[in-house]
Amino acid sequence: MVGKRRPLIRTLAAGVGARLAAAGRTVAVAESCTGGLLACALTDISGSSAWFGYGWVTYAPEAKHRLLGIPWERLGAQTIVSEATALAMARGARKVSGADIAIGITGIAGPTGGTPACPVGTVAIGWVANGWERAETHRFAGGRQAVRAQAVVAALNGLEGWLGQGFPG
Repeated sequence: MVGKRRPLIRTLAAGVGARLAAAGRTVAVAESCTGGLLACALTDISGSSAWFGYGWVTYAPEAKHRLLGIPWERLGAQTIVSEATALAMARGARKVSGADIAIGITGIAGPTGGTPACPVGTVAIGWVANGWERAETHRFAGGRQAVRAQAVVAALNGLEGWLGQGFPG
């Protein structure tokens, strides 16, 4: 995983896992810019097979379309890094996996690929459960690995905060 953030990521993933296990809930993930780092963080936790069963790395727009069922019009250059796309990824992951909760992450980790409207470090994260959805857009600083690690921390923090309030839906 990623240097200095590893202990924080492991602590967050363990906390999320404990809450999911206690609630008898499952999570699935659909990742783009993080390239599987969220799934890796979750499966680094012993016993994670009780609450994590599915993860997709859908880096290419075609993968998002074919594997998660996201309409092509949602995957254009102006819309692929957006809260709507992150939510669509999470919805697709939840639908295909049957998980209680799903997380979608899409963004530009850099160092290339950014635009004035969507600069490097822009990451959208979506969380979806039965009757509940939330999305956030972040602008992370640093190089490629730092952006990816910060996105995983944000995804885990969002899920941990939500689980801490009691599982909706």
